[in-house]
Amino acid sequence: MSRYSGDPDFRHDSSVCLGILLTNLGTPNAPNASALRKYLGEFLADPRVIETPKFIWWFILHGIILRTRPRKSAKMYAKVWSEAGSPLLRISMKQQQAVQAELDKRLAGPVKVVLAMRYGDPSIKSGMEQLRQAGARRIVILPLYPQYSAATSASTFDAVSAVLKTWRWLPDIRFISHYHTEPGYIEAIAARIRAHWQNEGRADRILFSYHGIPKHYFLAGDPYHCECHTTSRLIAEALELQDDQWLTTFQSRFGPREWLRPYTDETLAGFPKQGIKSVQMVCPGFSADCLETLEENNIQNRNIFISNGGEQFTYVPALNDYGKHIEFLADLIGKHIQGWPEADAHYSSELDSQARAKRKQRALAMGAEQ
Repeated sequence: MSRYSGDPDFRHDSSVCLGILLTNLGTPNAPNASALRKYLGEFLADPRVIETPKFIWWFILHGIILRTRPRKSAKMYAKVWSEAGSPLLRISMKQQQAVQAELDKRLAGPVKVVLAMRYGDPSIKSGMEQLRQAGARRIVILPLYPQYSAATSASTFDAVSAVLKTWRWLPDIRFISHYHTEPGYIEAIAARIRAHWQNEGRADRILFSYHGIPKHYFLAGDPYHCECHTTSRLIAEALELQDDQWLTTFQSRFGPREWLRPYTDETLAGFPKQGIKSVQMVCPGFSADCLETLEENNIQNRNIFISNGGEQFTYVPALNDYGKHIEFLADLIGKHIQGWPEADAHYSSELDSQARAKRKQRALAMGAEQ
């Protein structure tokens, strides 16, 4: 039996295009325990996310976590869910549509932009299949994680590779593993903060909060910690902040092991005792608002700060489908497709001119022979 599945990968009469796969982490299909059990079961079974030996982790995951955590997580998701569904999925779809429109204006050839989630729906498998059916012979994979981690970017690469193993004819692939220092990304966040200042004024402290990872991942060589600090520094420089006006922290820790420090919640609890009464929180590692920004930060961590004596807490929204963010993503894609026909209209038209000239020469030669 053939290892290759689905329809044939090549038809002689098919047109080709550039494919863009935008990916993010994912979301459950509904804010209930059943949907969360399915979603967390997929997410927490990924060996890139949990590096505990598989035979030990299986008993912990199925014997404890999936029996208790889905109900608790469902309550948190319910606080940010809307009639349109999950905030992450809703915003990601807007990003996909906006990037499609921007690239349609810029590129020389046809382009298909598809959204996929590493866990849940729409899956990476379905996203790649959409691109295959569209005739994408050149594909850019863009995980919307500005800072690289094995638990995010590398996991996405694993999922894409698993799909490609079932394809007979492989497309050209370019994978964008991170973009944490790109000037357009830094400026988009800085502009977002400046706009926030115009409406809310400045606070005693800006807190750059990133999703954490276990400390032993960092010690094993994961560059995520360093890339987060680099991003914060570049944003602070763009805003001309003094060293005592901002701080980098890490949130969303899970389990008993130590994670990257300082912890966001503990930092916020201690700020009022240091005389810091107002905080503006920014989450440069999240390209779209989601449970961790809207519920954990803007609800839970806000309450921690206020209940410990803080007076003003404001959250600066993620880049989402903000115009500067979409323009940057299109710039980033343009940078990574250099050398491909879609990258440059002049290059593409020049190839067409050369082809016409060759056809004319052949026609003249055949006429001379006759």
